[in-house]
Amino acid sequence: MATPHVRHQLHLHRSQVSRFALLIFLALATSLGAQAQRKSKSSASRAKNGRVKSITVNNLPGYDDKWFHPGFYIAPHFSRFKVEQSPAYIQNLNTNRGLSVNALNGPGFSVGFVGDVRLADYFNLRFAPGVSFITRQLEFKPAGYTPANTDEPTELLTQEIGSTQADFPLLLKFHSERRRNTRVYVVAGVKPSVNVGNRRRDRERNFITTDNTDVAIEYGVGMDLFYPFFKFAPELRFSHGLKNLYLPENNIYSNSLQRLRSNTVTLYLTFE
Repeated sequence: MATPHVRHQLHLHRSQVSRFALLIFLALATSLGAQAQRKSKSSASRAKNGRVKSITVNNLPGYDDKWFHPGFYIAPHFSRFKVEQSPAYIQNLNTNRGLSVNALNGPGFSVGFVGDVRLADYFNLRFAPGVSFITRQLEFKPAGYTPANTDEPTELLTQEIGSTQADFPLLLKFHSERRRNTRVYVVAGVKPSVNVGNRRRDRERNFITTDNTDVAIEYGVGMDLFYPFFKFAPELRFSHGLKNLYLPENNIYSNSLQRLRSNTVTLYLTFE
């Protein structure tokens, strides 16, 4: 028994079929447009034969609708001093007081919390208090130096300045539009810091001391990665101290210095 064509079953002619298909297309387009405006939760990737290869799910679809997001971070970093020599450094070259000073990178680690406040569609204000464990080093080498008396060292030592400081960065974050579960952003702001403890107090090996407070400008770039239950954000941030941390002392190590400023490169791993 022959099966009648659906067009004959519905008694539709060619023009009627076209109008009917157009109405269906418009209805589907309207529905899909509305779903796009609501940020659809999933999408399917299909092969040429129409089979579904994979399904991409929009994680945390309503994340940006909330005005506040708490979180925490862990952050390995490298820090060093930016050294400015004193006029005595030039005068003492190739004399028995001559020293050369180099700043060395030192590894460190930071942990803390994040409070993120939504200001507008693409702007957020971030407050990220934390604690940093910092090690900076100054390498002293003789440039004609010889000890003038028994109170001066016969061999110059690398000075390690380790500290534990509380940080209070306040940052403005500007992010791009979200593309499924990723987006990029930039941050910039200021970071006041207070030294809460020196990790080395051995005066026989540490003749350089620094101020207990600092203020730095910070800027960086990162990426927001949305997962089903949290957002992960790796971020590379640069910090440049504005304050002179140098505290003068009357010893052979201190006389060649005029300014010490902090410089830090940090990889922040933030979970919100």
